[in-house]
Amino acid sequence: MVASLGSLVAAFWATLHLRTLLLGAVVFLFLVAFLKTQRPKTYPPGPWRLPFVGNMFQVDFENSHLQIQKLTEKYGNILSLDFGTLNSVLITGMPLIKEIFIHSEQSFINRPITATRERVFGKNGLVMSNGQIWKEQRRFTLTTFRNFGLGKKSLEQRIQEEAQHLVEDIENEKGQPFNPQFKINNAVSNIICSIVFGERFEYQDGHFQKMLKLLDELVYLEASIMGMLYNTFPSVMKFIPGQHQKIFSNWDKLKSFISYEIEKHKRDRNPDDPRDFIDAYLNEMAKHPDKNATSFHEENLICSTLDLFLAGTETTSTTLRWGLLFMALNPEIQEKAQAEIDRVIGREKQPNLADRESLPYTYAVIHEVQRMGNIIPFNVPREVASDTTLSGYHLPKGTMILANLTALHNDPKEWATPDTFNPEHFLENGQFKKKECFLPFGMGKRVCLGEQLARSELFIFFTFFLQNFTFKPPKNEKLSLKVRPGLTLSPVSHRICAIPRA
Repeated sequence: MVASLGSLVAAFWATLHLRTLLLGAVVFLFLVAFLKTQRPKTYPPGPWRLPFVGNMFQVDFENSHLQIQKLTEKYGNILSLDFGTLNSVLITGMPLIKEIFIHSEQSFINRPITATRERVFGKNGLVMSNGQIWKEQRRFTLTTFRNFGLGKKSLEQRIQEEAQHLVEDIENEKGQPFNPQFKINNAVSNIICSIVFGERFEYQDGHFQKMLKLLDELVYLEASIMGMLYNTFPSVMKFIPGQHQKIFSNWDKLKSFISYEIEKHKRDRNPDDPRDFIDAYLNEMAKHPDKNATSFHEENLICSTLDLFLAGTETTSTTLRWGLLFMALNPEIQEKAQAEIDRVIGREKQPNLADRESLPYTYAVIHEVQRMGNIIPFNVPREVASDTTLSGYHLPKGTMILANLTALHNDPKEWATPDTFNPEHFLENGQFKKKECFLPFGMGKRVCLGEQLARSELFIFFTFFLQNFTFKPPKNEKLSLKVRPGLTLSPVSHRICAIPRA
């Protein structure tokens, strides 16, 4: 009896001792995490942070680009925000943005590698790679794009032909309400596909439509709260079911699509006559047989192609969708642009890039769509390459830098009516006027690689749209300017009417 009681007491004490140890460990971890949240005096100011998650649950992900503007007003033009273990600093105002992107760019030239990006791309690709890999891939891609028509009539003609295909497809809607998203996605994607794969895909191609939908899901999921939690706690979240797991299954399917296209090229390519980006890349790989001594290998080809596929589709197509929405909601501006197009080009001739100078109002409308659409509100992030100082604040190596384009593109000192769609922002005495504080493509050495292509696509597609259609809201349906947050800010799903012009 006494022995049993003694065993019971010993077991109770062991359990109590274990619980005490566990409690002590938890308290210790929270204490360490709390101490880590304490900012040194030389670090930029910002709202208080929770242990482990930082400011993640203090930011409304649905309207983060607007909510953060209030924090900027409170804490100033250099604002610190932490998302889990990722320390970030938001920079507001043209002087500071120029300091980072131009004058001190070497200290801010890198891209941050999130857990998601590392798992899918490693150190490969075009958009988020760094160092020698980035330099080699960017240089090769720009050269290859020029060889396949960038800045030449041949590529302009491809854009015109695709615009014609899209207009014909929209005509089949006969003025009835339709969702323009995947038609526009397909058309814009076909331009980059013609350069990368050497082919375009029909709008009724079910397999390609699936690829576009996978891409669209990724744009939303990677910026969702579950995506952020994965980047904060990857070692835990990779075992937990949820939407974040779809990020990786989608990327795997897109990688398989790219790999299939690469294998097709391997079978029928002529090394002496490259047809497209993939052929040119395979030729470059043949010059560097030692994979460990070069960044030109098949995994990098897949990752660079994925970057081109995503960036070459999403940003331009989203901007065009905003454009149609703004036209339907501002019929007087639409009519004025159409009158200019009718006067300068007429109804029969297809728009070309040389028409830009003769269509200042239409060109200003396109720029105002980009300003108001604000599709990448904090630019593509940069990372501090080594410990540095900015305006007296210490920025440790690895800090993520975000440029506040939302504030820049809505600054009342720069824009007469920042909250109103107003093409006059880009006009002076009836002529188009560039604005230094307009940076939808970023600036500096890491400016958007596809800027020239995107500008060409936006002008030809948008002008051709207005030449052929008048865009209106469907009867008894109200169009909204609400955004769907993601890697880009896109319009919420909607229908629109494209009325053929008589």
